[in-house]
Amino acid sequence: MKLRAGDWVEVRSKAEILTLLDKEGRSEGLPFMPQMLQYCGQRFRVYKRAHKTCDTVNHTGGRWLAGGIHLPLRCDGKAYGGCQAACLLFWKEVWLKPGNKEQNLIDNSSRREPCQNDELTDGSGCSEEDVWKATKAEHQQAADETRYVCQATQLPYFTTSLRWWNPRQYVEDYISQNATFGRMFCSFVYAFYYEFARRRKLGASFRWLYDRFQAVWGGVPFPRRTGTMRAGEITPTATLDLQPGELVRVKSYNEILSTLDSNNKNRGLFFDAELVPFCGETYSVRARVSNFIDEKTGKLSSLRTPAIILENVWCQSRYSDCRVGCPRSIYSWWREVWLERIPEDDHQRISQR
Repeated sequence: MKLRAGDWVEVRSKAEILTLLDKEGRSEGLPFMPQMLQYCGQRFRVYKRAHKTCDTVNHTGGRWLAGGIHLPLRCDGKAYGGCQAACLLFWKEVWLKPGNKEQNLIDNSSRREPCQNDELTDGSGCSEEDVWKATKAEHQQAADETRYVCQATQLPYFTTSLRWWNPRQYVEDYISQNATFGRMFCSFVYAFYYEFARRRKLGASFRWLYDRFQAVWGGVPFPRRTGTMRAGEITPTATLDLQPGELVRVKSYNEILSTLDSNNKNRGLFFDAELVPFCGETYSVRARVSNFIDEKTGKLSSLRTPAIILENVWCQSRYSDCRVGCPRSIYSWWREVWLERIPEDDHQRISQR
């Protein structure tokens, strides 16, 4: 279909999709996960084309995905031990069909069956039970060591390598309406400038110049600075006990740098350049994160110090090496020491802005 961001689509019925999956519940290696079944027959607008993505398993950079789509739907983690990462789901175009806004509400009884004009791929088919069974690795090393299998853990296997210099991805970014020409231009300018700003002799001058230029029009300061804490010092913590729905203000970039070590980490959690544009802004707390699946091992892991996810605050791939424009929109994780609670008296004033 060559869908673009903003297009309306309908998720095929459960019966249709199951015929497109192999016995492991996958299409061309991409798992169809159990929580996706609840969206069958419903209509959504395409969030972005997922023609490319980022490798968070082996960290090899950009990856290419044929026929990939992102809808505004995220994993609820219920089939994966309560994972709280809330990853954006991947969809295959073959799992979708054209839809429209006017018919957004569908009566379950009116969902039509596949017809001869539907371009369905040949598949051996699977059952809903097979889809659930595929959420766990077949061979567990120990009875109490569950290893989960999801789209995030399998990403290297349903994608192929994509070099940053491949122009096809940037053409797709623009044609698919994933990114505007202005955003793409700014990303290219930054990538070019960064090559000079990272050099030992000229770097400091280029970073200073970058900050002065951005300050003129209220832009984001140079996003790749190093934490100011001395080597060996224990990074600070804060206990705010933030809960979903509370309003918080992200501290300034300089304040956050004072809580980071020379590796830009606070208690092991990395402060990425993609978090810098949100510094100084106000957001609502979406969730606390304690449990997540280690994408490398498939094991459910726990954070010793819970992290915070903020509403509509995710990676925009503006400053990421070799993966500019990645549409995956992974939620950013925040330490409470990087945030400050907004008093109740200020809530109404902020909401009226």
